[in-house]
Amino acid sequence: MKIDLFDARWKRGVHDLLDPLSRLYPDADLEAPLRALLRKHAKARPAALRDLDLIRDIDPDWFLSQEMVAYVFYVDRFAGTLKDLPSRIPYLRDLGVTYAHMMPLLKPRPGDSDGGYAVMDYRKVNPTLGTMKDLEAACTAFRDAGISPCIDMVLNHTAKEHAWARKAAKGDAEHQALYRMFDGPEMPEAYEATLPEVFPDQAPGNFTYYPDMGKWVWTTFNEFQWDLNWANPEVFLRVLDNIMWLANKGVEVFRLDAVAFMWKQLGTNCQNLPQVHDILQALRQAVRIAAPALIFKAEAIVAPDDLRGYLGEGRHAGKVSNLAYHNSVMVQFWSSLASGDARLAKHTLRSHFPQSFQRATWATYLRCHDDIGWAITEEDAHIVPFTTGPGHRSFLADFYAGRFHGSWARGADFQVNEETGDKRTNGTLASLCGLETALDSGSKREIDLAVRRILMGTALIASWQGIPLLYMGDEIGMLNDHSYLDDPARAGDGRWMQRPEMDWETAHAPEGAAKRIQDGVRHIVARRRALRHLAGDVPVELLDADNTGVLAMRRRAGVGRLTGVFNVTPHVQSASLMSLDLYSEDQHDALADKPAAVEQGRVMLEPYGAVWLADP
Repeated sequence: MKIDLFDARWKRGVHDLLDPLSRLYPDADLEAPLRALLRKHAKARPAALRDLDLIRDIDPDWFLSQEMVAYVFYVDRFAGTLKDLPSRIPYLRDLGVTYAHMMPLLKPRPGDSDGGYAVMDYRKVNPTLGTMKDLEAACTAFRDAGISPCIDMVLNHTAKEHAWARKAAKGDAEHQALYRMFDGPEMPEAYEATLPEVFPDQAPGNFTYYPDMGKWVWTTFNEFQWDLNWANPEVFLRVLDNIMWLANKGVEVFRLDAVAFMWKQLGTNCQNLPQVHDILQALRQAVRIAAPALIFKAEAIVAPDDLRGYLGEGRHAGKVSNLAYHNSVMVQFWSSLASGDARLAKHTLRSHFPQSFQRATWATYLRCHDDIGWAITEEDAHIVPFTTGPGHRSFLADFYAGRFHGSWARGADFQVNEETGDKRTNGTLASLCGLETALDSGSKREIDLAVRRILMGTALIASWQGIPLLYMGDEIGMLNDHSYLDDPARAGDGRWMQRPEMDWETAHAPEGAAKRIQDGVRHIVARRRALRHLAGDVPVELLDADNTGVLAMRRRAGVGRLTGVFNVTPHVQSASLMSLDLYSEDQHDALADKPAAVEQGRVMLEPYGAVWLADP
């Protein structure tokens, strides 16, 4: 009997696909056009990708393996062009990378493009990087090396230069319906009453009036980024068509940008609405039918209670994004370092997040291409005596800008909100960890402490539940780059200070702080790969260490327990074995792969030290 794989996959996934669509678009009959669209792209899948589909149909949890480690980079800043990129694959393989995220590379609008997130053509590559054929060749090279290629897919908006937007600007009603447009200011003003501003400095407000059209256009991020109207089912079909077309070029992971903002509802902040999760479920179930090798990562940098939904809760459990950024781990890492106190981190990470998700996991990271938003609520801040939400956020912004007395960090403010006093923070991992200040001072002790902070944080994200993301250059301690100020297209966006060009000379240096960091990262990645405890589907549990300067967690797998213990202070610390539910002094540190230092029933931690205590 001949089996039609598409029909079998359609039958398997049709309910989970059409169910959310019936809630989003109750008056639209999408079954026939969806089936036709997905069959067309499934039929067009290259043979190598069809084989990969079969492999991942058999092992749909492949991305949960402890062998998964991601590297995030801008193609031009890492390699030059897409044609040059395959020559850098040996470097990534040596680092232990199995997932390569190429930062925005689809064709952006000319000039300021919000770092590439104002896309004017989803089926062309930025011409400064190469062509779509070059991207396809790079994806093939990655796949042959056992590395899954990832690119960005912007879902909330397009550039105003996109073909759809250009037709809308000329008055075409069909294309105007693809965007959020209004004939007068009444509705925009009504929405603005409850909308926050994303970029209050450079792009205040959420709407832009265009006299030539006589329309108000929803522009959440910048005037040149027009928000799509996801209440129109045609938007869903068109975006899915582009996703599938790109998937057939070899993309295995899509980072879905700005997903929290996709659905709009009057009287709300238009973020994290239930319909967003319906859209994500429908997209994931659609690609599961036509391209099962593909997975999604949701870019939702939101408050802890809103974040969980992007990995699936309730009726969406196991059906929405495969991955989501754990920005709370990032924020709590920096909070713990600045305060030397892990209590807020323990409380926040324990109280807001389940120990595991169904067929989904986190993307864990310390820094990325964007700023750090200090997402700390009033309720959480009170867990530490004499602390308030605004007070702690202000302390962190001041500390990492180097304004707080005794700070070793060297960052910068970003998007200061004069009304609320809130600030976000820019800076590379190394500069925020004190390496830039230490190198300027020449203090060997301060250099040592900065390196220790970087490696302790790397050990934390490598042992937390999920896939650790290494941002380009962090593995060699690259510092802030202020050369962006000389480029008119970038000078207005301070985030470029943490987007330096890769320093290949330093990457191959035989000694020094960069070499120590690089060797340490390689070691952490290698130890992670060896430990089944650290797979993405193994629950994470916060422990009550008897020391406020220590963060402790546990991973329980079929092979036993692994207890991660992290010193967030510059002093030697310890935690009692009893508080960690460990009773033998014969402890093995699986991170160092040697016996742990235990004295009188307490595990000892060097300044900013990390240990992974594994059951024998």
